[in-house]
Amino acid sequence: MKSAVETLNPTRVKLTIEVPFEELKPSLDAAYRTIANQVAVPGFRKGKVPPRIIDQRFGRGVVLEEAVNDALPRLYLQAVQESDVRPLGQPQVDVTEVPDPTAGGDLKFTAEVDVRPQITLPDLDGVEVTVDDAEVDDAEVDERVQSLRERFGTLVGVDRPIQPGDFITLDLVARDGEEEIDSVNGVSYEVGSGRMLEGMDDVLPGLSAGESTTFEAPLAGGERAGQPAQITVTVQAVKERELPPLDDDFAQLASEFDTLEELRADLGSQAGTMARYRQGIQARERLLERLLESVDIPVPDGVIEAEVKQHLESEGREEDDEHRAEVQAEARKSLQAQLLLDAVVEAEQVSVGQQELAEYLITSAAQYRMDPNEYMKAIDEAGQVPAMVGEVARRKALATVLQRARVTDESGRPVDLEAIFPKEEEDVSAEAGGEEEPAVDVASSVPAVTTPTASDPAALPTFDLPPASR
Repeated sequence: MKSAVETLNPTRVKLTIEVPFEELKPSLDAAYRTIANQVAVPGFRKGKVPPRIIDQRFGRGVVLEEAVNDALPRLYLQAVQESDVRPLGQPQVDVTEVPDPTAGGDLKFTAEVDVRPQITLPDLDGVEVTVDDAEVDDAEVDERVQSLRERFGTLVGVDRPIQPGDFITLDLVARDGEEEIDSVNGVSYEVGSGRMLEGMDDVLPGLSAGESTTFEAPLAGGERAGQPAQITVTVQAVKERELPPLDDDFAQLASEFDTLEELRADLGSQAGTMARYRQGIQARERLLERLLESVDIPVPDGVIEAEVKQHLESEGREEDDEHRAEVQAEARKSLQAQLLLDAVVEAEQVSVGQQELAEYLITSAAQYRMDPNEYMKAIDEAGQVPAMVGEVARRKALATVLQRARVTDESGRPVDLEAIFPKEEEDVSAEAGGEEEPAVDVASSVPAVTTPTASDPAALPTFDLPPASR
């Protein structure tokens, strides 16, 4: 087989492939077996129809078509591997010439496909990143103390009009003219939280238990979600939160500390830890932004459009042009980040150990509230393990660059990232001279997008041959 690559643009290539007739022989044999199992010929058992009978009854062109369709995915993948092309999606295949059913000849076809662009990485040493200061003031500690007081507060009924911050019990009825759409009774609600119907917090203050009012608001759910309706709200009870006194007794009630001063000191320490953790997250995000700003990464429009289409269809918002523009921008930025980090993975020769992959999958399972074994089985059956390997590799690649970055806060002070995210201990067995943990092959596993890759034979379509072959 011969193949040639033509670069159409930085993200798309055209493969021209020529296959001698002899290389189709295994696929021809398979085609005869497939057709023999599908047809019924008098005098022959199914699956036992000889090739010459198939040629006589159905024509060798039918067999050749079956053989070519069977061989194209394999031949395409072989050409991709030999040409060192790295596809990002499914190819557009055009069969330009097929062998003559009797005289033979070459099979010729072309395949256009989106590919990973060549990326020239910037200097990854000493990238400067600035993050917010991690100082904690008394106001933040006061806020944490107040939050803790509210957790230990009690609700007490009051005989007065509603005020913002009160907790009420109410009944709701939604109507469209004379038609009752929905109703609920005995709903608990914190006035001013904005967690129910639009505009409700504006009409509740001033009402007392037993009083009602009606206002118009868009429905929050159901078949008519978003449509306006007349909402009648009836207040059943009004309660306010009574907070415990802010003293040493409260400190002993809410914590292991004996004094309020000790409790405040601990809450301040917690706030400082969280502030430093936010610095670490911010450092990662801003480092990636700096890297993306320093390199031009072209992305194939076809891959972006496929991603956007899938996203909008899942939301049922195909006609929302404003949302489409937002999703396009987000998909483009996300793909650029993936391609950049994949380049770093290769440049830094990042490997992913089996234990690292397992830990990532366990964490992901917890986020989805799934049993880890069931989650891993589902990921494996869906063919998403390579995607998981790729995500772990990208995270490690970014962490590798971050370790060498120069991170300071807005006040110019250096930020110790290792104190925020302690470096994982090296593999003990390797240090002791034992066998290293087997690593997952990152280079062959990292996909760039969630759409099917052209390197997956199952993702390839069936190709129709030109009429001349039939």
